[in-house]
Amino acid sequence: MTIYKHFTFDAAHLLPNVPEGHKCKQLHGHTYQLTVYVSGNLQRPEQWVMDYGDLKAIVKPVIDQLDHRFLNDIPGLDNPTAEVLVSWLWNEIKPSLPQLQTLELKETPTSGVIYNGPGQ
Repeated sequence: MTIYKHFTFDAAHLLPNVPEGHKCKQLHGHTYQLTVYVSGNLQRPEQWVMDYGDLKAIVKPVIDQLDHRFLNDIPGLDNPTAEVLVSWLWNEIKPSLPQLQTLELKETPTSGVIYNGPGQ
């Protein structure tokens, strides 16, 4: 069974590796929407995969590192495309959340990336 929880954060970035004249080469920001999917068996006696409060307690400190920040200043995010950012998020969250199955990161309401971990 898979459960999920949504998180939102605001951050600015620029993409230094895009061609000159590309709009993303300029400083801009997004309201990112992150959905964290966790898979597992129902735990007893609660009859849930995981307590949503526990899930939030693991993910929120990671999100707080990004919220209202300039992503390019964060180690490992010097070229913070959505793909790089979701991989960074995975690496930060997975050690504390072994049941992590998938991350979905929306950069805009119509654009995003789904990540199932390294090699996926």
